[in-house]
Amino acid sequence: MKKLLIASLIIALPSFAFAAGDAAAGKAKSTICATCHGAEGIAIAPIYPNLKGQKAPYLVSSLKAYKSGQRKGGMSAIMVPQAMTLSDADMADLAAYYSEMK
Repeated sequence: MKKLLIASLIIALPSFAFAAGDAAAGKAKSTICATCHGAEGIAIAPIYPNLKGQKAPYLVSSLKAYKSGQRKGGMSAIMVPQAMTLSDADMADLAAYYSEMK
């Protein structure tokens, strides 16, 4: 029984960690993102990734990796300064906004 409870918590915790994002707040914060990733989350050029429909945990982990310097190369010269300005709440809000786009 104890193993089942632990397994259930491990499965459930990631969803709780990203449940706090506010998509409406994320939309308001996404103006600068639209410069490269498009107003509707579809990139303006093939070198930029589409954000529309991406999973929230992926978006948050990517932003955190840019902010911490763990993610290097590619677009890091653009993304590191952007991510440095974001709080954890900002990241969660942006992730909620883009992940809810269909």
